[in-house]
Amino acid sequence: QVQLVESGGGLVQAGGSLRLSCAASGRVASINAMAWYRHAPGKQRELVATIFSGGSTNYAVSVEGRFTISRDNAKNTMELQMNSLKPEDTAVYYCNADVANFGVVWRNYWGQGTQVTVSS
Repeated sequence: QVQLVESGGGLVQAGGSLRLSCAASGRVASINAMAWYRHAPGKQRELVATIFSGGSTNYAVSVEGRFTISRDNAKNTMELQMNSLKPEDTAVYYCNADVANFGVVWRNYWGQGTQVTVSS
């Protein structure tokens, strides 16, 4: 089994910063793409940022220039540095990853989510 665990959410004022972390544990042999999604009440789930094993990244237009995604392949971890936060960034943020176990079976996994609230 593989688990993804997020941490680092919380309450921050507009203009502030937060850093989210995601750690993969269990029978992890390899991780390809890792991503952060967010889901705000009344809105569709949104892909925030993606990082591939080679380090290439993609960002949603709404966060580009403010958020930075990174990963440590040796530790099976991923982070999202969020700067210049806006009230519209308020959502539950989810970690997502394509993980291969030691039987080289690839599956997509989700974390449990962490709440980010930005006050105006």
